[in-house]
Amino acid sequence: MKIGIIGAMQIEVDNLKAHMEDVSDEVVSGVTFTKGTIGGKEVIAAVCGVGKVFAAICAEAMILTYHVDCVINIGVAGTLCDELGVMDVAIASRVVQHDMNTSALGDPVGLLSGLNEVYLSADEKIYSVIEKCVAAKGINHKVGTIATGDLFLSKESTKNHLHEQFGAIAGEMEGGSIGQVCYVNQVPFAILRSISDGKGAEMDYATFAEKAAQVGIEVILDVIAELA
Repeated sequence: MKIGIIGAMQIEVDNLKAHMEDVSDEVVSGVTFTKGTIGGKEVIAAVCGVGKVFAAICAEAMILTYHVDCVINIGVAGTLCDELGVMDVAIASRVVQHDMNTSALGDPVGLLSGLNEVYLSADEKIYSVIEKCVAAKGINHKVGTIATGDLFLSKESTKNHLHEQFGAIAGEMEGGSIGQVCYVNQVPFAILRSISDGKGAEMDYATFAEKAAQVGIEVILDVIAELA
């Protein structure tokens, strides 16, 4: 099985790289892809950059160049529900792009023109394995809708609106577009996000980023071992 991992932070890919054998790097479409093996399984990892366009470029290049069997996106998200706070984990059962809006034409907000879908489902087999691995580590988590848009979510009113409109549990800036690229290429995908705000938010970001990256990689290593 060939597994694609798209990270939000360089530290995540660096941590994953430390567990790889037969490592090589290649730049495609301005993205550095790290290729190697973990437990005999081929893994291709990359940092996509911030926002939907960079994320889509990375996912498309990964799929077309390396022909991965699945794509897992790891990184950071803001909580959109009371159940998740700092260092908790959100796992996507589906994704939505909250800033897609052709409602002036009579469409529902979030409708992906050309696909006629508002929500894109993550792969149930993969996200179930992720949830199993997260639960085994005793990490508080929730499975549900993750909302994506080219907007850093800082206003409480916006967060509440996204939760009410889409039932979203977390919000970020890449997962939905990665999901769309995977959908049109018929490649299974999953999204795993560490929560950066909410309860416990007094932790400084540098400390949070390091801990979140470590948690993400520990989970992903277990997921790689579990996937067949």
